[in-house]
Amino acid sequence: MIDKNTEKQPFWQTKTLADMTRPEWESLCDGCAKCCLNKFIDDEDTDEASELLPTDHINEGEHIFYSNIACHLLNEKSCQCSKYEQRTTLVPDCVRLTQENIDAVFFMPPSCTYRRLQEGRGMPSWHPLLHNGKKSAMHKAGMSVRGKIVKDNAVSIENFEDHIVIWPLNDID
Repeated sequence: MIDKNTEKQPFWQTKTLADMTRPEWESLCDGCAKCCLNKFIDDEDTDEASELLPTDHINEGEHIFYSNIACHLLNEKSCQCSKYEQRTTLVPDCVRLTQENIDAVFFMPPSCTYRRLQEGRGMPSWHPLLHNGKKSAMHKAGMSVRGKIVKDNAVSIENFEDHIVIWPLNDID
C-alpha cells in the first residue's frame, strides 16, 4: 500500500527555481510567448533619441505597457521562436531568462510560470506540464499570444502606441 504522504511531488513543488536542473528549468516555460511582445515604459524623461533603447530596470512611478506587437521571429501558431538557439544574436534585446537573472526580469507578465513560482503563486492550471505537455488548455484559456499579434517588422514605429493592449496582464488563477 502506498502512503499518499510519500507520493512523489512534482519538481516545481519540491525545488526552488535556483535548485532546478537546466531541463527542469526549461520545461517550466509555458510557451505563451508573452515575453516576445514589445513592451514600453511610460517615462516622462524619454526623448526621441532614447525612446527605443532597451532597459534593464524600471524606476519608481514608471509603468510597463504591453503591446500586441511580437518579435518577427515568433511563430504565431506554435508560440515558439523560429530561431530559438540564435535568438539573442539575431535580436540583441531578446532576454535569455535564467536562474541567475530571474529577479532582475521585471517585465515578465503576471501569468508567467517563472514569475508565478518565484512569487510563490504556484503552477497555473493551464500549464502544459499539467496537460501531458500539450498547449491546448493554455490556448483555450486565452493565455497565449496565438491569434492576437502583429509582427514588429509589419508595424511602423510611429504606430506602436496604437497597439498597446491589456490582455497580456491577464492571469486566471
